[in-house]
Amino acid sequence: MTEPVMCTLREMRWWDIDPVLELERNLFPEDAWSRGMFWSELAHARGPEANRRYVVAESGSGIVGYAGLVATGEQADVQTIAVARDLWGTGLGGRLLAELLRAATTFECAEVLLECRVDNVRAQKLYERFGFEPIGFRRGYYQPGNVDALVMRLTSPENSVQGTEING
Repeated sequence: MTEPVMCTLREMRWWDIDPVLELERNLFPEDAWSRGMFWSELAHARGPEANRRYVVAESGSGIVGYAGLVATGEQADVQTIAVARDLWGTGLGGRLLAELLRAATTFECAEVLLECRVDNVRAQKLYERFGFEPIGFRRGYYQPGNVDALVMRLTSPENSVQGTEING
């Protein structure tokens, strides 16, 4: 692991969509989310009926990461986690994931699910460190590349984030 990066995590807002899209397209050129997808997610992230939590990681150079989660009943789903390539291995992905798990706990979710590309071993190791376990596959989930997704589940998300810091 390289030196931890100094950045602040905060709620994603509409004015963050353009820099997030730039990072999204750089990291996921084949299956990047659209502007409309981010707008739709953020529309459900505030107010009394909010069931989503989206955060960005900001450093002096701007937005260097982002993550999002949706909660439905007792289940939450990690929608996305992304970290700028030059910050891989700094612990930022873990900080983003810990924030999503805190949100799942706030939403009173008993379990958290996610899909991860089968070829993204680095991300799988991160999720395993937090207690996620593989439970199945979704064939051809990532399009247009027709890449399979590994489905992972974490039960009791509140136990995975005890003692973690958001602004390390």
